[in-house]
Amino acid sequence: MVAKTFTVAFEGVEARLVEVQCAVVPGMPSFGIVGLPDKAVSEARERVKAALNALAIALPSKRVTINLSPADMPKEGSHFDLAVAVALLAELDVIPREAAEAAVAFGELALDGRLVPVLGALPAALAAAEAEKALICPRACGPEAAWVGAAQVLGAGTLNDVLRHFTGQIALPPARAGEVSLPASARDLRDVKGQERAKRALEIAAAGRHHLVMVGSPGSGKSMLAARLPGILPPLSPVEALETSMIHSLAGLLTEGGISRARPFREPHHTASMAAIIGGGRGAKPGEVSLAHNGVLFLDELPEFPRPVLETLRQPIETGSVMVARANAHVRYPCRFLLVAAANPCRCGHLADPARACSRAPICGEDYLGRISGPLMDRFDLRLEVPPVAFSDLDLPPSGDSSATVAARVAAARALQDRRYAAHPEIRVNADAEGALLEQVATPDAEGRELLTRAATRFGLSARGYHRVLRVARTIADLDGSDQVRRPHVAEAIGYRLVTGARA
Repeated sequence: MVAKTFTVAFEGVEARLVEVQCAVVPGMPSFGIVGLPDKAVSEARERVKAALNALAIALPSKRVTINLSPADMPKEGSHFDLAVAVALLAELDVIPREAAEAAVAFGELALDGRLVPVLGALPAALAAAEAEKALICPRACGPEAAWVGAAQVLGAGTLNDVLRHFTGQIALPPARAGEVSLPASARDLRDVKGQERAKRALEIAAAGRHHLVMVGSPGSGKSMLAARLPGILPPLSPVEALETSMIHSLAGLLTEGGISRARPFREPHHTASMAAIIGGGRGAKPGEVSLAHNGVLFLDELPEFPRPVLETLRQPIETGSVMVARANAHVRYPCRFLLVAAANPCRCGHLADPARACSRAPICGEDYLGRISGPLMDRFDLRLEVPPVAFSDLDLPPSGDSSATVAARVAAARALQDRRYAAHPEIRVNADAEGALLEQVATPDAEGRELLTRAATRFGLSARGYHRVLRVARTIADLDGSDQVRRPHVAEAIGYRLVTGARA
């Protein structure tokens, strides 16, 4: 009879259960692993043999075969080590076979039998919970995996600890979930001198998750404003925290098993490759758009990004997910993020200053911002010109509301949206609303509709632009505490749609 246990293989953020079968039969002594293993999985036989030798357990002079089922699914990673060792110990009758079959084993083995932490403990725990099995993992991974309360998570320090647990000598203690962290932001909106209109745009963007692009000369405060956006966003809900943490678990970004309630803030450099932004590489890993899921993706110096990289953002912005397609992998990752971009008006950055602008002005500005395609620019709900700050303004005392005050207004607006879309779980904020639902919740009054119709005709708004103005107007009304979208709300939303050098 073949002994077996279970582990997982990853397909994006999903962990699929893998049955690890072990057979020891007469024949030439050998140790083989089949079932589409990659190099790390194939090398498990050497680590397992060394770990068993550290426990003074000798392999019989027979043919040992490990099968990873389903055999047509690629297996990658060193976390298969523990499952291979458990299945082999069960086949040798060192541990009970029934106990091995009731567990999901997940972890890498050192040559001396220690269990080494691996990535993806949180999705693995979810798979174990769905299969109604206990998860046995390295002790360092226990606090992360224990966040899945439906699964029994047992953390072990060594293979010997696992052996004594299965034989009933010393039971492994259940792992305890790590700490929930909500780090306080030291960056306050009041640190930004002037730029009151930009601060208002940040508040609207945070309240409805509207994409924002800022165009302004160097040193006008675009990056400083973007860095303060996380301080006014509401904490992640439990569902959002779990979604985000599963992606960060695969990327190895969870520290000490703790789950953060702060929204991610990712700011890749403009030299980042397409695989770094969208996802890919070995194993089709998540990219920056997915690591920013439920948070902020800040692209500074937007026109400096390669054109193909920028164009790949168009579909994820609309759908909220990205398909990473490679020759050996097709993986879908969630990526509902708030996109904030900053750009200079031209290459020299001083287009609006005749005394400092280059000789090619204003053509240089058209060429520079022309690197951003019309379809991509059309997806920004808020477009903002950020003027330079006068030296005299830098000596003025802080002005405007603090981040805490703005965050309270944003939280109140988000609470309104939670109630509004309670019957539509796929919609969380105004930026997600579309079709008949958008018309139902964001139809302005007669004066507002007349204004929007005239603006759409005058400035040639696309259908997407028309609907995005409606969404922004709905968010402005939420911040105002108004059930009805009115003319002032529509007027302000239109004002954020029209920017010099940007397409309507």
